[in-house]
Amino acid sequence: MQTKQYDIAIVGGGIIGLATGMRLAKEFPNLKTVVLEKESKVAQHQTGHNSGVIHAGIYYAPGSQKANFCAEGGRQLRQFCDEHSIPYEMCGKVIVAINDAEVPRLEELHRRGTANGAKGLEMVGPERLRELEPHAAGVKAVFSPNTGIIQFSKVSESYADVMRTHGGDISLGTRALSITRRDGRMFIETNTGTLSAKHIINCAGLHADKVARMMGVDIGVRAIPFRGEYFSIKPERAHLVRSLIYPVPDPRMPFLGVHFTKRITGEVEAGPNAVLAFAREGYKKTSFSLGDTMGMLSFPGFWRMSRTYWKTGFDEQYRSFMKGVFLRSLQTLVPDIQMSDLGEPGSGVRAQAVDRNGKLLQDFSIAETENAIHVLSAPSPGATASLTISRYIVDKAQTSFGLG
Repeated sequence: MQTKQYDIAIVGGGIIGLATGMRLAKEFPNLKTVVLEKESKVAQHQTGHNSGVIHAGIYYAPGSQKANFCAEGGRQLRQFCDEHSIPYEMCGKVIVAINDAEVPRLEELHRRGTANGAKGLEMVGPERLRELEPHAAGVKAVFSPNTGIIQFSKVSESYADVMRTHGGDISLGTRALSITRRDGRMFIETNTGTLSAKHIINCAGLHADKVARMMGVDIGVRAIPFRGEYFSIKPERAHLVRSLIYPVPDPRMPFLGVHFTKRITGEVEAGPNAVLAFAREGYKKTSFSLGDTMGMLSFPGFWRMSRTYWKTGFDEQYRSFMKGVFLRSLQTLVPDIQMSDLGEPGSGVRAQAVDRNGKLLQDFSIAETENAIHVLSAPSPGATASLTISRYIVDKAQTSFGLG
């Protein structure tokens, strides 16, 4: 069988891989570009399991890539959705301080968000909070009118359609098994055959570090999977939440804490927590992969991370197994929520990049190696910022790969 030849192969058909493929196909129509996706549909993992929030850019350290990409990324995303008739709703969001001790951190979030270009942020007291969210409890809140909700799987499907329209290929059901370098090209062995490319863009999400290692690259970080578990709120009690209600997060952690999220479908979800998963696609408590677990346990950074955050990890595991503890976390934000209000559970898995020193990477991480670009970490707000991230990747590719 003849090996298919491409100029650029993108490994991973999540929202960032597809945004990058779409941009390459539009801007470099003379190049042959393909996205390889191991599932039968695009956006089946982190993209399809996230909370569906268009973030305004509040949380991130000014000057970080997250801060630089988020607000403008949200604007470009909404413009794309308007042009392609993808529904979204700018429902707004409140970040609630439940006691006076949390107010200084809340004020810092307001300062950060304003510096990052998040539009219309407002510090509000209990009276205004009750107007916005009648069932929320708190002493102060930041109100973000420029936060919205959307289905990122639909955005991803539209990116894929535009890419195909401009001549790009998307190969579904195609899992990369090995990558070798020969005669100035990369040969990707897949379950459906072999293809070659001059350059590779690694957007493999939960498997990005594995794909880098296939290429003989030690990028110094490991994707540690954390499962986020949530409950739906029964429809007859969905009125307790009008939009999005978040706690003031722990600044040491990259997770935002258990919160309430209205979905574009009208449903309301409560969660997620953040518990260590023993499989990269470990969506269930019982999910286990020996290879994934051994790979995690053999990484020195995992043990250093564990020594630093063992108490937080224990608390999250305890909350995972004790529904009453999960409920009490929710009641700090919405006291009226009851056990009987919690419906069907669900989950997603986040690839948290951890370095050898056990540090949790808080920012996006995009690295270049010979003939390749690796998106090693692009968690929230990665979906919101998918178009600005793709701009950054394509600009890198143009310089690094000598595209013309």
